[in-house]
Amino acid sequence: MTNELPESARIVIIGGGIVGASIAYHLAARGEREVLLLERDRATSGTTWHAAGLVAQLRATENLTRLSRYSLSLYQRLERETGQATGFRAPGAISLATTDERFTELRRTASMARHLGVDAHVILPSEIRALWPAVETDDVVGAIHLPDDAMVSPVDVTNALLAGAREAGVGIRSRAPVSGLLVRKGRVAGVRCDAEEIRAEIVVLAAGMWSRQLVAEHGITIPLHAAEHYYAITEAIDDLPETTPILRDPDRNAYFKEDARRLLVGLFERVARPWPPGPLPTRIPDASFIEIEADLDHVSPLLDRAFDRLPALREVPLRQIFCGPESFTPDDQFLLGETPEVAGLFVAAGFNSIGIQAAGGVGWVLADWILDGAPPMDLWEVDIRRFEPFAGREDYLRRRTVETLGLLYEIHWPFRQPETARNVRQSPLHDRLARRGACFGVLAGWERPLWFARPGEAPVEEPTFGRSNAFEPIGEEHRATREAIGLYDQSSYAEFLLEGPDALEVIDRVSANRMDVEPGRVVYTQWLNSRGGIEADLTVTRLDQDRFWIVTAPATRRRDHHHLARAIGSARARLVDESDDWAALGLMGPRSRSLLEEVAGERLPDEDFPFSTARDLSIGGMAVRALRLTYVGELGWELHVAVGDAGDLFDVLLRAGARWGIRPCGFRAMQSCRIEKGYRHWGHDIGPDDDPLVAGLAFAVAWDKSADFVGRAAVEEARQRPLERRLLHFAIDDEAAMLHGEEPIYRNGERMGLITSGAWGYSLGAAIGLGYARRTGGGLDADWIREGTWEIEIAGRRFPARASLRAFHDPGTKRPRS
Repeated sequence: MTNELPESARIVIIGGGIVGASIAYHLAARGEREVLLLERDRATSGTTWHAAGLVAQLRATENLTRLSRYSLSLYQRLERETGQATGFRAPGAISLATTDERFTELRRTASMARHLGVDAHVILPSEIRALWPAVETDDVVGAIHLPDDAMVSPVDVTNALLAGAREAGVGIRSRAPVSGLLVRKGRVAGVRCDAEEIRAEIVVLAAGMWSRQLVAEHGITIPLHAAEHYYAITEAIDDLPETTPILRDPDRNAYFKEDARRLLVGLFERVARPWPPGPLPTRIPDASFIEIEADLDHVSPLLDRAFDRLPALREVPLRQIFCGPESFTPDDQFLLGETPEVAGLFVAAGFNSIGIQAAGGVGWVLADWILDGAPPMDLWEVDIRRFEPFAGREDYLRRRTVETLGLLYEIHWPFRQPETARNVRQSPLHDRLARRGACFGVLAGWERPLWFARPGEAPVEEPTFGRSNAFEPIGEEHRATREAIGLYDQSSYAEFLLEGPDALEVIDRVSANRMDVEPGRVVYTQWLNSRGGIEADLTVTRLDQDRFWIVTAPATRRRDHHHLARAIGSARARLVDESDDWAALGLMGPRSRSLLEEVAGERLPDEDFPFSTARDLSIGGMAVRALRLTYVGELGWELHVAVGDAGDLFDVLLRAGARWGIRPCGFRAMQSCRIEKGYRHWGHDIGPDDDPLVAGLAFAVAWDKSADFVGRAAVEEARQRPLERRLLHFAIDDEAAMLHGEEPIYRNGERMGLITSGAWGYSLGAAIGLGYARRTGGGLDADWIREGTWEIEIAGRRFPARASLRAFHDPGTKRPRS
């Protein structure tokens, strides 16, 4: 076969590992023939060749589990389809717990698994020994058994995918190193391959740990860094059958897998070693099938601890101790989707040691994303746009990589925060909040107060699935917000200015709500996709005829900016990101008007400053843009101020607010308040798979506005059908219950859906949550809800629950409008 390179291809894929092969295979399966895959050496020569080949079904969320389950089903049929061996076997898997908290996590996992159709069983030590007699279980509390989990030969699966793609007409070239991208006017135009150029409309970057080097010259953020990953392989064990289940021992940071009558022992140490040990190369080195010299002083104690689980291994000689590089991202989720910096450039990289498990599903969804202009499901948690540019810095990545590898096997606590690479972005109020005992969390690099410790107590939360030491302080902040005034630092929020002669046309076309309102109005709206799903959830303030001010969440700043910028096209409008210029304070609670009137020196009655309006105020000589809004379900304002004035404004409000009962509050209190009131959170309760009707947000759609808007046809069509799915409010009147999200919902014993957001409702004295229910054929109304017996399953136990279409707190929404 010739290795001559064509002058052009519609789609070029860079990378011949299992991910690139899967993308090529799925593009071909969709009928796309003008595809060229370029591999710099030989297929699998990056990290695929040394992967362990585990194919687990479960991930932390429903849609990522769908991707993993698709991978398993694909690999199961791939050999029959292509005639190429894949090494597919499904011996099942066992995950052990040696502490009560770990067992709680596993039981929670089993609850979600069964809802998602994954066969999962909670088992006890005697049942573990029946499946694997050699396992030491004296310290084991319990385990979860997934009988259908599988393993494959990564090299064989990759070759099978490439064979299927080649048969369908995909061009595949080995020893064709790509040296860079061609970019013209902000859009990818092809690739450079040594001295040759290949034109392309779409380029897919699936080059693993070298992906960032390929695009660095274009300022594209690819936040991944390699780390050393160890496993050992024993000599043959005569009585080790092929049916031996995969064994995961997360409390010992180890896993065990039968491999040709040998045992592979993999390690995920708590403190990882970034690779290379020195600075990252600026260019891709001429190296393939990389193997790192094993550091026995580092790995031997880890292996010794792992062997405590299978003591007989101490008598079995080791055939090999292997160390190879694998790439990790700052949050242990992979990178997928179109880059915001260069249109037409898609990324599939940073797989955090689960590339084999993910690759099949990634090929499916990325092929759809490329060809349809959108993924087939909500993939925000792996969307590359979730990362800010700082996340691509080498110093940041090296510090975070030390932690992220080990987190794969740590307990996934509900509110755990990263410990490394912190204080990247601080609010101008950071020091003031720290002096008041703030326990900080991090979001999009921002240090944000989660809750405030009492005097003399450390602002450190003890990890638990139950009530932590933060429970009572959060309750005090919650009650201050409901009864007096809560003061929230919202400086991490993003602010955009859209201006120009066509600004109204652009924002009205993007938004489901009406934007042609009088200046000074604040409009709560969603931005929809063509299917009617919610792409963004935010507020837009009309400043004057051709100027609009958009406030959105810090986590979605890049995504929302990219979405709106792409919508502008050739219109006469300019989008400016003003986020670095503004700070914001949330002044929330029934006494907030009294305080605001005092510090502003003017009366602010409801008739002059109604809900969903904005005014410019002067407070202590500082110019403040005040938006009368709430995310806690109380009378309140967002006070936006120049960054340099934020500290002074904070001090003025605290001094004057003392007599009104003001209290600095954190985002955990805001979370509790907003779920009591039923306010949705994009990325949890609503997203691209949910239209405003099922989300209970039809009131934010301007059905009668004359201007067309993206998604209008889809939501109007959905409006004509009986409602089969709906976001509901839930409450559990049992102090033993704590909802954190992903807990299964039952009606009359039938699984309905999962909790999307959960917290403790201090005003209600109940565990509270939001979650979707389904009724096939429609008719999901208040009567159907009232007539059902509802339960929510937490770690295997079902709790009786109340369900409602309306929020349990202030269902008539009178308090924010008072």
